[in-house]
Amino acid sequence: MKDTKSIIVTGGSRGIGRAVALLAAERGWDVAISWRSDATAGEEVLAQIRTMGRRAVGVQGDVADEAHVTALFDAAEAEFGGIDSVVVNAGMLAQAMPITQMSLERMQRVIDVNVIGALLTVREAARRMKRGMDQPSASIVLLSSAAAKLGGPGEYVDYAASKGAIDSLNIGLAKELARYNIRVNAVRPGLIDTEIHASGGDPGRAARLASTVPMGRTGSAKEVAEAILWLADEQASYVTGTNLEVTGGR
Repeated sequence: MKDTKSIIVTGGSRGIGRAVALLAAERGWDVAISWRSDATAGEEVLAQIRTMGRRAVGVQGDVADEAHVTALFDAAEAEFGGIDSVVVNAGMLAQAMPITQMSLERMQRVIDVNVIGALLTVREAARRMKRGMDQPSASIVLLSSAAAKLGGPGEYVDYAASKGAIDSLNIGLAKELARYNIRVNAVRPGLIDTEIHASGGDPGRAARLASTVPMGRTGSAKEVAEAILWLADEQASYVTGTNLEVTGGR
């Protein structure tokens, strides 16, 4: 039997994924991460995890590619002897614009990464993490977004729609996998100060909109990571099908 918990974090080289990977290592988890393009950032995260005395595995690939997702799980299982938690974090945000200007290619890519990528990831998790009810539960944590309820009008309605799909996936998958002792939950971050805003062409967006948050500030990636790891661990052993808001009240 494994004596150390292990976790997979997709999109673990930056932003919220990076914060989750490092916080998990700090708390004693062995960590596997994936990233799509920035190998330097990915290797830096792996090095930091190893500095904390934890085992680390990294796989470069696209979550919308079935073979890449399978390779990540294979590598984690080979190194750790099993997987206890999966954080479905990899996602993308395209340039802000109204839907009338969006190309098919842009919309297809957002859905491929944010929805198909999530479906492929949770399918692999469901295949590999089943366990008896007498054992500690396994856990899947999905990354939704406040955009799912706010809608992203004039900017990111495709992204918002993709995160609405994640909310529905959370509901159904939690019920489907409960019999296998796999808990499924989602975290819905609000206005978080990460690189994703730059990906959408507006690096100053978080700071500009901070005044619209009831708490009067943006959130940090570490604050979201704290919520994710609570759901991932046995502290949340009777929590499944929940969507946890980390939005500062927005």
